[in-house]
Amino acid sequence: MEPDLPLNHGLESVLHELQQLEPLIYAANDGQPRAYFERLLAPEFWEVGASGKRYDRAFVLDTLENRYAQPIDEAWEVSATHVQAIAEGVYLFTYNLHQPTRVSRRATLWQRTETGWKMVYHQGTVVAP
Repeated sequence: MEPDLPLNHGLESVLHELQQLEPLIYAANDGQPRAYFERLLAPEFWEVGASGKRYDRAFVLDTLENRYAQPIDEAWEVSATHVQAIAEGVYLFTYNLHQPTRVSRRATLWQRTETGWKMVYHQGTVVAP
């Protein structure tokens, strides 16, 4: 596994907050209802999945709701976490996600708003074995 990258000064708290939020988008097995994700995903949210397909907010919300309704007990491991400030209140959070059947590199664009964190964009790219 790759180690976490060093952080620029002052980003430790942002990294910690995003490390708490991020698993909810790929696991969503801890009992959060759809309304939680509706607040978390920005209205303009979209994703490029590991397959290369583009998914809109509605599709992702439906998928998360299905995972909540039928949780799967899987081992997920995260490594090489890093956060980078992109603009005022906008951060790029990257990491490797180790799942039972694959490893992917993940990138999420997060925006800190007056009402809390909003996920604006997410991408997963499968790492070749």
